[in-house]
Amino acid sequence: MSEFNKNQILTTISHRGLCYFCPKFIPSQSEFMKTTINLLVVIIFLSSFCFSQDTLKVDTLPGKLWKLKAVYTLNGTQSSFVNWSSGGRNNVSILGNITANAYYKKANMKWSSDLSIALGGLQYIEKEATEGLQKTDDRFDLSSNLGHKLRKDIYVSVIAGLKTQMLDGYSYPNDSVRVSAFMAPGYVNAALGIDYIKSDNFSVFTSPFAMKLTVVNNQVLADSGAFGVQKASFDDFGNLLTHGKRLRSEFGAYVKVKYIKTLAKNIELKSKIEFFSNYLDDPQNIDVNAEALFNFKVNAWFSASLQCMLIYDDDASIRDVNGNVGPRTQLKSVIGLGISYKMKNYKE
Repeated sequence: MSEFNKNQILTTISHRGLCYFCPKFIPSQSEFMKTTINLLVVIIFLSSFCFSQDTLKVDTLPGKLWKLKAVYTLNGTQSSFVNWSSGGRNNVSILGNITANAYYKKANMKWSSDLSIALGGLQYIEKEATEGLQKTDDRFDLSSNLGHKLRKDIYVSVIAGLKTQMLDGYSYPNDSVRVSAFMAPGYVNAALGIDYIKSDNFSVFTSPFAMKLTVVNNQVLADSGAFGVQKASFDDFGNLLTHGKRLRSEFGAYVKVKYIKTLAKNIELKSKIEFFSNYLDDPQNIDVNAEALFNFKVNAWFSASLQCMLIYDDDASIRDVNGNVGPRTQLKSVIGLGISYKMKNYKE
C-alpha cells in the first residue's frame, strides 16, 4: 500500500448530486453550503479568465445555427457595527447567479433552452455568533422549447421544464427542522401547444394539454403533506398506516408569456409569467409564477440587479403570522451589486 493510502483513506461521498473526496467525513449542511458557494465562485472566475473577449466570434460554431449566451454575476455585502446605538450584527453575505441561453434555428425548426441557477448565503461574524451559514437564495430553473413553424410568427411547440433547489431549506432562526430539500419540492412540467413569437423579445405560449408533476423527494415532508402531496395516514393511536405520496400529478391548461425590453441605456428588463389551471381539481384556482429581473450595467465588469418574484400555488399550504394555514401569495425580492461577466458567440 502506498504511503498516501497508509496515511489517509479517501471515501467518495455523494451529496446532492456532487461528489466530495474527504477523509471519512460527511459534511454538515453549513459546511456543504460553504463548499458549494466556494465552487460557484471558482466557476465564475475561471470562466471569466478562460475568455479574453466579451464577444466571441460568430464562427465558433458550425453553420452559425447556434446562438449561445451566458451571464455570470457575483454579488456580496459586508456589514460591521462598532458602538452603533441603533443596533445591528456583523455579517457577510454572498450571492452568485448563472444564467445561460441556447438557441438553435434551421429552416422551419427552432429549439431554445434556458438555465438559471442562483445560490446565496449569509454568515454572522461576531465572536459570540452561534448560527451557521444561512441560505438566502437557492434556485435551479431549466426549461426547453422545441417548435416547428406553421406560418409567420406561429409555431407548434413542445415545452418542458424543471424547477427545484440545491440545498436543504430551513425556517430561520429555527435551523433544526427541514422545510425543503433538493427535489422537495421539484416541479416538472411538459406541454404541447401554440407558440406566438413576435420577436426574440416577446412570445406567448398557450397549451390546452399540459402536465405538471410535483415531486417531494423527502419522506418526512411527504408524510406531512407538504407542497400539496397526499399526506400519511395514521390510526387512532398515532401509528403510521401508509406513508405520504412523493408525487402529485396534474393535467390542465398552461400559458407562458416572456417579455424582454431595454428600458434605457444600460438598463434591461427580463420578465416572464406562467399560468396553470388544473382540469381535475378546482380549475378556477389558477397557479401563477411570475418573475421580473432588472439589470443595471455600470461597465464591462460591474452591474446591479433587482429581481422580483411572485408565486401562487393553490396546492401549497402556508402558515401565516396568525397561525392560519392555506394557499398564500408568495413574494421575494433580491437586490444585488457586484461583478458581472457575459459570454456569447454572436453580436446583439
